[in-house]
Amino acid sequence: MDGWTDTWWQLTALANAVILAAYLAISFAIGRGLWRSRQWRNNPLGLATASIFFSCAVHHGSHTVHLLMPYFGGDMHAGMAMRMAFGMDFQAAGWDTVTALLAVWYWTLRGRFPALVRGAAVFEDLRLRQAAEATLRASEERFREIVETTSEGVVVLDGDGRIGYANERFAGMVGRPAPDLPGTPVLELVVAADRPAAVQALSEVGASGATRIEVGMQAQSGRAVWARIALTARVGDAGDPVGALAMVADVTEQKSIEAQLHQAQKLEAVGQLAGGLAHDFNNLLTVIDGYAALLIAEADEATVSDLVMIRDASSRASALTRQLLTFSRAQTARPQVVDVAELVAGVEVLLRRLIREDVDLIVTSAAGPTPVRVDPGQLEQVLVNLAINARDAMPDGGTLAIATDRVDGETGDQVLITVTDTGCGMTAEVADRVFEPFFTTKGPGGGTGLGLSTVYGIVTRAGGQVRLASRPGEGATFEVFLPAAEVPAEAVGEPAAPQRLTAGTGTILLVEDDPAVRRLSERILTTAGYQVLVGVDGENALEVARAHAGIDLLLTDVIMPGMNGQELADRLTALRPGLPVIFTSAYTRGVLTDDLSAAFLDKPFTAAALTEKVRSVLDSRAAVGSRG
Repeated sequence: MDGWTDTWWQLTALANAVILAAYLAISFAIGRGLWRSRQWRNNPLGLATASIFFSCAVHHGSHTVHLLMPYFGGDMHAGMAMRMAFGMDFQAAGWDTVTALLAVWYWTLRGRFPALVRGAAVFEDLRLRQAAEATLRASEERFREIVETTSEGVVVLDGDGRIGYANERFAGMVGRPAPDLPGTPVLELVVAADRPAAVQALSEVGASGATRIEVGMQAQSGRAVWARIALTARVGDAGDPVGALAMVADVTEQKSIEAQLHQAQKLEAVGQLAGGLAHDFNNLLTVIDGYAALLIAEADEATVSDLVMIRDASSRASALTRQLLTFSRAQTARPQVVDVAELVAGVEVLLRRLIREDVDLIVTSAAGPTPVRVDPGQLEQVLVNLAINARDAMPDGGTLAIATDRVDGETGDQVLITVTDTGCGMTAEVADRVFEPFFTTKGPGGGTGLGLSTVYGIVTRAGGQVRLASRPGEGATFEVFLPAAEVPAEAVGEPAAPQRLTAGTGTILLVEDDPAVRRLSERILTTAGYQVLVGVDGENALEVARAHAGIDLLLTDVIMPGMNGQELADRLTALRPGLPVIFTSAYTRGVLTDDLSAAFLDKPFTAAALTEKVRSVLDSRAAVGSRG
């Protein structure tokens, strides 16, 4: 062989060696990529590619060995055979040289384009990434579906407290379109009074990880929404807080129910206090009126006039205690079927005296009957209180209109009393509180704050309801709905109480813990001709009863320390069956259990009313005895 030919074979051997090194490097690079990405088990394409490059490297390696064998003492004939296989036109040597140069160029690009080196692994990475992205999209769709259908508001907040995302539920709470909420500071949606608490909660959630808060949120329509918010910190890749996730529940209705319960508990507590005060006050009024009545019978004309003024004052004070008792639902009601239109007509004269001359009273009655079952005295009090309230709302005069009608209401056949004035009206805040006890907008001495609360108590106790419509400067309209009765109305009113003592005979056991009322009652009954045995409480009364066989009637207070009037009556009637009993009280507190329509005397009572009641009960017993 000549020198030129040997040079070409040497170049061919060198080219094959370069291809060997490049293919080995490429196959090892792909294998390393598969190993590091942990795809060597589930990436057959990558394994095949690495294997192809490795097999090509082995093939070119064998070429290199055979081409160089003659120069290193190898088998000359085998080397010549290999050279003959490549041809003698030097085509193979040129092609191997070009392939080697391309392999070197391919390898030099590995830094800029790693995919050229580990192509199959990258392709598999892409496929897996696409599958992961598809899974992620499906997960996001499920998450979005959950978020958009949940009953709670979901809000994503950034580190500055701005809304990044809000679902439709939250948007509905605050009355704004969901697309308009991103970028809005969440504090703008919180009512001003609760913003300091909201600011503190947002600052705490980053440190504690989670917190809860209840705040008022201002809807765009002006409606206030009470929201219970659970805040959870959002953490970034570095572990630092990047905002918060807020789960918002609308608890407006629950808060309203809680407020109503709280109000009911407050009313009950105030009612018990009012009832207790009325009980003690009525004892005093009984004494004042009773002694004034006794003195009238012995006084001269000038003194009688003064005593009458005392009794008038006592009567007005008694009306106030009736309001207290009605409000506390402690006064014994005596319902009967009455015609509302007739009752309004009967009280019209009284109403005209109550209102001023610059207030026009217009009464419009229903065409047909308007029967309801109610205590007529309490219904009159409703009308009086509403009229006084209307009068005070028209300091410069106006019109007071009272109308009765029969309507088909929410609960069936109802009788409607409408009281309308042209006064100053009231704001929504005042209208929400007018039925609260002791709430008044009048100045000192202008009112007790019990008028409308008494109206509310009477009407609701009768199974009805009261509605109010009013605006500042537009007057007020009160609508009183009462269930219509199914039976004809009875005659309204009671016979006038006699002004003279009703005489009688018999022995009466008087039990009263208040010394002044006890002395007064004993004097009235003694003056009327009765023999009176006195007990200061229940136990003492039992001792007195054991010492006296002939007792014709028990007259006892209901509320007493220790044994109450009902317990005393039960024990005495067990010992003496048929013993008639009269209970007296202004506040029974639910102690009485029997039907006492004919054996109960309200406090404060007059001397005439006391003797009339005693005589009536004794006559009823005598009548029963004569029939027996």
